[in-house]
Amino acid sequence: MAQNIDNDIAIMRSVPTVSSILEVVCRSTGMGFAAVARVTESHWVACQVLDNIGFGLEPGGELDVETTLCHEVRQVRDVIVIDNVAEDPIYCDHHTPQLYGLQSYISVPVILPDGRFFGTLCAIDSKPAQLSAPHNLAMFKLFAELIGFHFDAAEKLKSAHASLID
Repeated sequence: MAQNIDNDIAIMRSVPTVSSILEVVCRSTGMGFAAVARVTESHWVACQVLDNIGFGLEPGGELDVETTLCHEVRQVRDVIVIDNVAEDPIYCDHHTPQLYGLQSYISVPVILPDGRFFGTLCAIDSKPAQLSAPHNLAMFKLFAELIGFHFDAAEKLKSAHASLID
């Protein structure tokens, strides 16, 4: 499993579009941290990261999957968005925002074209943000779809290249 995750991280890091997407996410929303994470039943591993708040996570860095909301996104394959943890009736007492000192959070599933769940596009900050605004949700969903498409293309290219070498 670890070798597959390492392979997925290497492929995702080879997709230059992802770093641009993370930059746009942070600039558009005011969020200080954005990442694409590989999320499995037992692992949460950062593939690409933009950290402007000193969260301290770098590509290849791992969080205990049970401490993340991305774990829940994986289970339901739907967006979790929190504009202001302190005012959110569902997440105000949730362990994840408390553990990481979050006030705003968004996590969008990255689904590959063949339907496989890859992970999430997520962003966090210690201050509230208007992430649930329709234009922000649409942007995140579009970016997650683009990330899935680009990852799939890079994965197929790597496989074709390996076949040619063989």
